[in-house]
Amino acid sequence: MIDNTIKTTRPFGPSIANATMPNELVEKLNTYIDNIIDDEEKSKKQDWGGKLVGHVKQEFRLENEFVQSSGFMDFLAQSVGKWIQVSEKQKISTFNIIDTWVVRQFKNDYNPIHWHNGHISGVGYLKLPKSFGNLSQPKKNLNRNGRIELIHGSRMFLQQSTFSIKPEINQFYFFPNYMMHTVYPFTDSDEERRSISFNAYIDEKIHNVYSG
Repeated sequence: MIDNTIKTTRPFGPSIANATMPNELVEKLNTYIDNIIDDEEKSKKQDWGGKLVGHVKQEFRLENEFVQSSGFMDFLAQSVGKWIQVSEKQKISTFNIIDTWVVRQFKNDYNPIHWHNGHISGVGYLKLPKSFGNLSQPKKNLNRNGRIELIHGSRMFLQQSTFSIKPEINQFYFFPNYMMHTVYPFTDSDEERRSISFNAYIDEKIHNVYSG
């Protein structure tokens, strides 16, 4: 069962949402991903790394049939619908996924600053190392190892320009496609940081705020 609870925040203007993926869905996604990893032919067929900017070990696209049958599509559509309703007081009638893909990040891998296509994007977490490691020179509250950082505008008086998120398994974050973001490398662990992302279109009349 999908929990429709959605939390929203506006750290620097654009609304960002957070929802919890059901344990059953996380298990389905991880099993599907593990099967692809074990199948060399399928891994090559679904490889998506050449179309993405990440400097990571492996990235591959999810099959549309699985996205539908696993309940992942329903989770995304319902979460985005609730987010837009809470933030914009409007109800979407369109939710079309462009692509959804998996990022397998390991020690010293990273994702440079980039943005996405479509109208809506997001990322959720399926597996994480027990530790992202420490800084060479520890500084209070500045360890961003393994974190995703959202970027918007520039820092000014009463205005932040970055929003740092420490990944947690089951947690999914939604943001507008134009939101710049980066993922920092981590150290001291050979375990996998596994995330899943998507791009999608919603109703053009809702997305295009200049149409009215």
